[in-house]
Amino acid sequence: MNAYQNRRLWNYILLFFATVIASGSLMYTRYLVKNIARSERARAQIWALSMKETITADNNSSLSYVFTVRDSSTVPAIVTNEKGDVLFVKGLDSTKTYIEMPADIVADKKAAKYDPEYFAAERETMESQHEPFRIDLPPRGGNPHPYWLVYYKDSDLLTQLRLFPYVQLSVIAIFLLLAYTAFNSSRKSEQNQVWVGLAKETAHQLGTPISSLMAWLELLKDKFNAEEDPLMAEMGNDIKRLEIVADRFSKIGSVPKLDALVVYDVVNDFVDYFRVRVSRNISFEVSGDTEIKAGLNVPLFDWVIENLLKNAVNAIEGKGDIKVHISTNKVKDQIFIDIIDTGKGIPRSKFVRVFQPGYTTRKRGWGLGLSLTKRIVENYHNGHIVVRDSELGKGTTFRISLKSIRTYDATEA
Repeated sequence: MNAYQNRRLWNYILLFFATVIASGSLMYTRYLVKNIARSERARAQIWALSMKETITADNNSSLSYVFTVRDSSTVPAIVTNEKGDVLFVKGLDSTKTYIEMPADIVADKKAAKYDPEYFAAERETMESQHEPFRIDLPPRGGNPHPYWLVYYKDSDLLTQLRLFPYVQLSVIAIFLLLAYTAFNSSRKSEQNQVWVGLAKETAHQLGTPISSLMAWLELLKDKFNAEEDPLMAEMGNDIKRLEIVADRFSKIGSVPKLDALVVYDVVNDFVDYFRVRVSRNISFEVSGDTEIKAGLNVPLFDWVIENLLKNAVNAIEGKGDIKVHISTNKVKDQIFIDIIDTGKGIPRSKFVRVFQPGYTTRKRGWGLGLSLTKRIVENYHNGHIVVRDSELGKGTTFRISLKSIRTYDATEA
């Protein structure tokens, strides 16, 4: 299992535990809400029955107890008769609910006084939360079957409890997001420092053997009088390439100097160097716009082309073709470099993942080539790189987008 797969596994494990914790919190809160809701319905019933006892009691000895029970209920409620007239209220805005018992219940009382619009809105809210329950009354005033309807809604405590898990999980999620962002930023900064230090140390270590190789090559030329020998020339090219590699590493972490260069020439020069060092039967072709310029740092941009060509070669089994096509979008002042191979292709689900550090399909691969390529294109050349197209068994096209020299400003690098 490579580093990328290991990281994904841990992400899935953490996501699983986060889901379990969130689900457990929601389920337990719903259990509490259900029990409290059942209790509040019972309390609303007790309060309504206490009102009934108040009206039907023959003496006042029980009123003290009844009103104690009634006032202990904090569940907002409204009692109406069969006509819809409001009789009693509990737990609502007292400035809008001044209720006097109707004359048909207590003869010496005036009709109720209240804000009808407020009561209509409250009853609508209560009906949307709970179905009202009915309390039958003794026959009275020619009405053989009088009854009350009791409407009630959740108390403030129950409402807050319903919202609590979502508020809690939101706060935890925000905290974890901020913590993850800070941790990830710190980790990336640390990784960048390690990467820069390693790159510069590599460049330093390569300096001594490269200088020695250059000296040994000159001695060989003098000893065997082989100035024009093509093998010596190729050895010289390889030593120069080692110098370029060392120079690449030395530039990591620094702001590279970008020169206005013809893109076709830079790409074609490297392809010419690369094609003679591929042992397999693979043809190379460079085509497209031969005049357009962009801001390039040759050692670093050669590294980009090298990584893409190596990936293309590794993707081809047996014979194959690799084409590099350079085109422009003059309206947007863009340059496109397409590297097209006839290899095994990339699944569409992996188009973004291939650029992540540690991702590789090769048993001995480190998964750093395309990640490094993306860094060089986007961070150092202000460009963009994507998998433009790929089909399994037929090949892949990588596209590099750069600014043309007309809009390029070297200070942006």
